Amino acid sequence: MSRKTENTAFVCENCGRPVPPLTNGSYRNHCPFCLCSKHVDEAPGDRASDCGGVMDPVAVLFRPGKGWQIVHRCRRCGAERRNVAAENTEAPDDGALLRALAAEPRREGTEKQERRKTRRG
Repeated sequence: MSRKTENTAFVCENCGRPVPPLTNGSYRNHCPFCLCSKHVDEAPGDRASDCGGVMDPVAVLFRPGKGWQIVHRCRRCGAERRNVAAENTEAPDDGALLRALAAEPRREGTEKQERRKTRRG
């Protein structure tokens, strides 16, 4: 699937709002209004997951070179994935929600994943 094909409008399965495609050269993989995503990838962009569960935003991280990333956890299987926050585009991610997530302590599960990555790294 090409990036142009992937960067299409969709209706959010969590809040039901219409979500426009990004205009900054990337493609949208989560709702800018509620920040929820859908579990469709095993690896970024592969569309190999059969799960299809709604993924809730559970944390916001800043990574040099990547910028702000939203950590999503799947309601169905518990998998966690990071998605780059949409900025500098039409319909950017809700800044108030991003700030609220950044101010919260990490939710159950994300700290364990970070510790595992740190030990491997």
